Amino acid sequence: MNRVFSLLLVLLIMFSCGKRETFKTRNFSKVEIETLIEDSLLNIRALEINEGRVVAAASNGKIYRSILSYMSNFEEGNYWTFTEDSLKNSNFRSVAFEGDKTFTLSIGSPAKLFCDGNLVYFENHPKVFYDAIKFWNNQEGIAIGDPIDDCMSIIITRDGGSTWKKLPCSILPKTIQGEAAFAASNTNITIVGNNTWVATGGKASRVLYSPDKGNTWLVFETPIIQGLETTGIYSIDFYDELNGFAIGGNYTKPNDNKANKIKTVDGGKTWKLVGENQNPSYRSCVQFIPNRKGKELVAIGFKGIDYSNDSGETWKHLNDEGFYTIRFLNDSIAYAAGAGRISKLTFRE
Repeated sequence: MNRVFSLLLVLLIMFSCGKRETFKTRNFSKVEIETLIEDSLLNIRALEINEGRVVAAASNGKIYRSILSYMSNFEEGNYWTFTEDSLKNSNFRSVAFEGDKTFTLSIGSPAKLFCDGNLVYFENHPKVFYDAIKFWNNQEGIAIGDPIDDCMSIIITRDGGSTWKKLPCSILPKTIQGEAAFAASNTNITIVGNNTWVATGGKASRVLYSPDKGNTWLVFETPIIQGLETTGIYSIDFYDELNGFAIGGNYTKPNDNKANKIKTVDGGKTWKLVGENQNPSYRSCVQFIPNRKGKELVAIGFKGIDYSNDSGETWKHLNDEGFYTIRFLNDSIAYAAGAGRISKLTFRE
């Protein structure tokens, strides 16, 4: 009887081992670019993929959307009912959507946040400037902007985006003189579960962290280049609760590659410089490629497209084509937007 049991145990172990999948390291060597929308008047820094749709918002107030199976047929909004504060007068650099609701957030004063074309938040102040918006779920979302008083501007919704409330500075980390954020690619905020990381830049470049969807906050220092209005983190992304990456630099010196790439393996508490004095130089957006165990990333900017398969330690330049922002559909296809266009990107070995 014991022999039969032992044999069954061995067979079970062998079967389990046979089912185990091994992670295969990839090494992309090129990216194919298919232009879907081209218009020299466009400037697009806000693009998101969710629930089978791509939505992009432009600096001239135009909204573009498409079902992924029909990506060659982008639909250009005016498909919403305009409020008195017309979308046409808005400079959008932030877009988000949950369920059937699409949110677009303008920069500058007055700040205007729309839900499907209806104004849901308005803020008028000479210093107001919102940079990014994200959602934790279909009821709770967050947007961040430059400081007006002595903290970053953070507004939160808990009712599906119908109303938004600004957090008081009393519960937020105090900013350092000259600290702000960059509305470069709608990637100043990254979310994993209830965890939220917000990247700042300028004369100080730090990471604000909330473990509980914006109720409490900590602040972590970073070694990225900082000290000028144009230096710091331009984009941040987390693969899971521990592993994150941030990129930036100085967009006025786009070829400089010193102290512009940092990574963390402890949830953002500590950061280290990587790829010192190696390209990529300044980039406005970085994204982990999904389902690749945090090993693969793509960084994008007006100086081109770069790829890493070792968690950002080393990088390969794939293409000189310039974009501002990128989002992945799967582990090899992404959509990107920039000056004058929206494109589909296919990465190949």
